[in-house]
Amino acid sequence: MSHTTEFPVTASQHWHALRDDLLRYGGWGALLKEQSLWAVAWFRLGGMLERLPSPIRRPVLTLWWLCFRFIEMLTGVSLPLGLQAKGGLRIWHFGNVFVNSQARLGRNCTLRQGVTIGNRHTNGPSPYIGDDVELGAYAQVLGDIRIGDRARVGAMSVVLHDIPDGATAVGAPARILMHLTAPTTET
Repeated sequence: MSHTTEFPVTASQHWHALRDDLLRYGGWGALLKEQSLWAVAWFRLGGMLERLPSPIRRPVLTLWWLCFRFIEMLTGVSLPLGLQAKGGLRIWHFGNVFVNSQARLGRNCTLRQGVTIGNRHTNGPSPYIGDDVELGAYAQVLGDIRIGDRARVGAMSVVLHDIPDGATAVGAPARILMHLTAPTTET
């Protein structure tokens, strides 16, 4: 069960979000084998450091930013400050994951390698990703759109429009798959 219901704001909420992230990775031991967890943990730490008192916040965040760039280069995962992400974030596989600082990610989101979540135009709006959403390898989610709770986006899909709750989208541009119902039997 998630410890956060809203986007983390306080240092304590960021800590709870990190605990939820770690649960999805299998605990602290995952730091030894999951490079993406390095990026997730560093992102959460940055969110906590943003809440420091004004006199020390700037120098500490400058040091954080330098390390962020190193971790971004090492892992291929970019989770910048400004990004709002609820707990339970899980990034599978290695690298090429880029998330815009204005994006919002719901609880228990799963991203795979090559995912991009961003805007379509310079300084344009970024997506809102609901809870329990899975984005396949190299999926691109772009612009002022909403991906509903429990939605699935297939590998290499390009999402430019809203996806409703529980739907699956595939293709470039992505289209919603129809859900087939079970045939009825007549007596």
